[in-house]
Amino acid sequence: MAGDATPKGGWHSGRFAHTFAAIDLGTNNCRLLVARASVSGFEIVDAYSRPVRLGEGVALNGALCGDAIERTLEALLVCATKIERNGVTRARHIATEACRRACNGLDFLALVKDRTGLCLEVISPSEEARLALASCENLLDPEIPYGLLVDIGGGSTEVCWLQVLGRRKDSDAVVTELIDMTSVPWGVVTLTEACAGGQSREQPMGRACYDAMVERIRQSLRPFCARHGIGRAVARGDVQMIGVSGTVTTISAHHLGLKRYHRATVDGSRLAHEAILAICAQLARLSVAELTMFPCIGDDRADLALAGGAILEAVCRQWPTPMVRVADRGLREGVLMDLMRQADREADSHWRRRR
Repeated sequence: MAGDATPKGGWHSGRFAHTFAAIDLGTNNCRLLVARASVSGFEIVDAYSRPVRLGEGVALNGALCGDAIERTLEALLVCATKIERNGVTRARHIATEACRRACNGLDFLALVKDRTGLCLEVISPSEEARLALASCENLLDPEIPYGLLVDIGGGSTEVCWLQVLGRRKDSDAVVTELIDMTSVPWGVVTLTEACAGGQSREQPMGRACYDAMVERIRQSLRPFCARHGIGRAVARGDVQMIGVSGTVTTISAHHLGLKRYHRATVDGSRLAHEAILAICAQLARLSVAELTMFPCIGDDRADLALAGGAILEAVCRQWPTPMVRVADRGLREGVLMDLMRQADREADSHWRRRR
């Protein structure tokens, strides 16, 4: 990887002196963004996403399996090539639930370093939540005093409970305070393996099995809800919700009638509570084979779609906010924003003297 560029002042200092990269290695997907700073945030230079199913079998066996490791190494080699080709000078690469949970997670990351040259760090659920929030704060309504940020992952689901403090005086940014967060040990991969393992692709799951998945998630959410009185705040109309995940963006694309996924259309869109429950009920009646025929689901997501729908339905039934704001952004964007702020601080002579 290229070394840090030397700041030259003005538009060539701080964040503008660098090309940034962020990898998010999750339970299901390996994702890369390469970006440069712009006046309004950042511009994507290169991107990559591949469903690698790194967490396949981890919930049952406690370890990453050989096929999943090889699939992931292939994807990370592509990422390393793109990072080198784009002359990246600042980067942070993170791994989440699959590597947190697997007994051989650290051994796998050592193999990644040896085979690709990439250094990945396993982050905590609280850091995962912080990065997700950093990426989509500007989707919050500053007039609604509280927020729920729900990030449905492959191996776990993170929920942040936020206080919304209004807009900053000098920008459109929304000021928030993270009150608390919880990490539910169920994501689309782990819930599918636990509740639908061995299910025929041609056979619908059945409503009883689907409802059992919904109830499993709600049981995990209730203590968090009770601890903070979230249900009462929702009833008062004081809570808004943001959904961050492939599940939420896929359901939004389906609701919008998109034949092909279009990020700019989906990001920032709104899903009414009733529309979410209707779509989830529709999907719950279908087999995996039937789900592959839906635009924006396809083969890559079909066998995980029912678990994703069950998690989202559980969240919406637990906290029936009028609508969910959809965010097609997440950990990578949060990492990029952190890296840019750090570059600005290091280019600030006052900050360097304080150090």
